[in-house]
Amino acid sequence: MDEYQIKVNQVEEFQMTNSIVDLQQIFKRAHSTVIQGGTVVLLRDNADGSSYTVDEISNEDELKRYKDSVFQYLDV
Repeated sequence: MDEYQIKVNQVEEFQMTNSIVDLQQIFKRAHSTVIQGGTVVLLRDNADGSSYTVDEISNEDELKRYKDSVFQYLDV
């Protein structure tokens, strides 16, 4: 089964810079992964270079909820 990793830190950076196109690309790839039966893993990087899993998304409804929360305060 395929896995697509999303770095939560990067998503937050794109939110702060209002990088709608970059966020849409991330979610397009994530959607494709979920549709094909894969899992989207949300990772957070630590300052020491390590990372940990925040959440795993395996269906369209979960992905839509996460995407909606990311885009909630952006000018889309």
